Amino acid sequence: MFTLFRRDPIKKQRKRYDALLEQAMYAQRNGDIKTYSNLTAEAEALWAEIETLSKAPR
Repeated sequence: MFTLFRRDPIKKQRKRYDALLEQAMYAQRNGDIKTYSNLTAEAEALWAEIETLSKAPR
């Protein structure tokens, strides 16, 4: 009944994923490839978590 007021964890994770990719893009543009690689790897791990959350029954 009160699922209307519950926050969606996937939406929060997706917003964080988008922010990580944006930070990685700016790091790459500035020539900081090491930071770009770290942020991209973190974003990929987060995407795997998002996929498992989206496949789980609610």
